[in-house]
Amino acid sequence: MDARQGPGETPDLSREPPSSPELTSVARPGGFPERAILHLDLDAFYSSVEQRDNPRLRGKPVIVGGDPDRRGVVATASYEARRFGIRSGLPAVTARRLCPQAVFIAPRFGVYRAVSETVMEVLQRLSPTLERIAYDEAFVDVSDRVRAWLDADSLGKSVKRDIHGAVGLTASIGIAANKITAKVASDHQKPNGLTIVASGEEARFLAPLTVRKLWGIGPRAEARLATEGIERAEQLAAASAEWIVARFGHQGLEWQALARGVDSRPVASGEKRRQISREETFAEDLNDIDSLCAALKRMSDGVISDMRTYPPARTLTVKIRYANFTTITRQISPGTVMTAQSVPDHARHVFMDHWDGRPVRLLGVALSNFVEDAPGQLKLF
Repeated sequence: MDARQGPGETPDLSREPPSSPELTSVARPGGFPERAILHLDLDAFYSSVEQRDNPRLRGKPVIVGGDPDRRGVVATASYEARRFGIRSGLPAVTARRLCPQAVFIAPRFGVYRAVSETVMEVLQRLSPTLERIAYDEAFVDVSDRVRAWLDADSLGKSVKRDIHGAVGLTASIGIAANKITAKVASDHQKPNGLTIVASGEEARFLAPLTVRKLWGIGPRAEARLATEGIERAEQLAAASAEWIVARFGHQGLEWQALARGVDSRPVASGEKRRQISREETFAEDLNDIDSLCAALKRMSDGVISDMRTYPPARTLTVKIRYANFTTITRQISPGTVMTAQSVPDHARHVFMDHWDGRPVRLLGVALSNFVEDAPGQLKLF
């Protein structure tokens, strides 16, 4: 990638490691960090994998997700597609209207999972204290690797080279003294960015950003803050505690801590994935039992494929969304772990026990309540 490349431009997917943009750093020279957290986010992950594997897609707007003719939604859009306003969660039919020339591709979750595992192996060579957030995102505690903040520059560049060499993809990295700042920093120069924020500089780095950029403040919190005239982190950080509590309760103080870059949460390497799930929104509402059971079988097969790489699960949940958007979830925990043989049967029984006969817009199947460090060998397949 050209060092002058701006945000939103296409990452280099060639075999040669790409150069990073000019380093954005608010680090002071020297200084011993008490804690250093690295946050990594692979750039436009699903679509970048597809462009890597199919050179004809490079430079084109690529949308990974559902069929625009079947109520699908966008999972990931390439940077070329994002220029048209396409983003994750957008209805696929809307995405096609915004960008008629876009190439729509069905997700290949098995491929993405394999790529993700390779990336996580690279990160684990840095430190065993790794918290995986998603296939394409993770925190790593690199305190033992960063003896001074200037070390973070070479470390970040080294990680980016190693990941590109391992999987042929670019990543954006933020390194800071806590998780909230590292997370925001990794998004600061996407794609292929590297941003370092030294201890004591968190509030200054975050100050000009909108509150929505703060990890932990969603659209509802953003709207509530906006009603009181707070749109940027510096405004939230500067407000008095009394004013915050009077308007937003004690949760407002948590938001303020984020705006000030105060975050003592450790990298939780012991956290496990909470759920394996598959959902399908139908092109037309279904109310015949054969079609609905066939859909349940497809989704059961999907979660079974993921069971091979996760601990055994005790609980199965079925999600039913009716044509009027009323949604119910019902679950079963039979006292034994789910197996490849039992998942389809349990899913069908739960559905039949709770479906009221109305047309169904969406169905979902999920596994949760994982068994960690189960004694003995549990036979799943």
